[in-house]
Amino acid sequence: MPSFTALLVDEAATLALGQALAHILQPGLVLHLHGELGAGKTCLTRALLHAAGYVGRVKSPTYTLMEPYTISLKGQSIALLHFDLYRMGNPREFIEAGFRDQLDGSAICIIEWPEQAANLLPPPDLDLTLTVTGNSREVELLAKSEQGKACLHQLQFNPHH
Repeated sequence: MPSFTALLVDEAATLALGQALAHILQPGLVLHLHGELGAGKTCLTRALLHAAGYVGRVKSPTYTLMEPYTISLKGQSIALLHFDLYRMGNPREFIEAGFRDQLDGSAICIIEWPEQAANLLPPPDLDLTLTVTGNSREVELLAKSEQGKACLHQLQFNPHH
């Protein structure tokens, strides 16, 4: 499957990647975000949401586990669900919270710390890994489905603005 890697030299580059990702979103897209604490997963998601037209405050779902948003995609309102499963004690919490019911294939799902939900999550269309290297971040995007492949093919990102 196709992949894409880039070096994000500063926060501006991370924000630019979030903006670039906003332009390739499709209904039902599932994006898994990997990376240690402070790698920039929430920063990236915030930039993506704002670039996708969300105007309110984007808060990290660290304690709520999930924050729902509505964005406009080609003139149509789409739900975007931002999950942060870092604080989830065990995968059963995902089901008990009713999250599985919300993954109906129409909402866009961005999931931080997907490994916390074991195999309860839908497989990702795109897998994104942020790795801290000194003051920079290395990003790797991996297409895991035909939809992910199509999105990656459309991605236009230049980390040097």
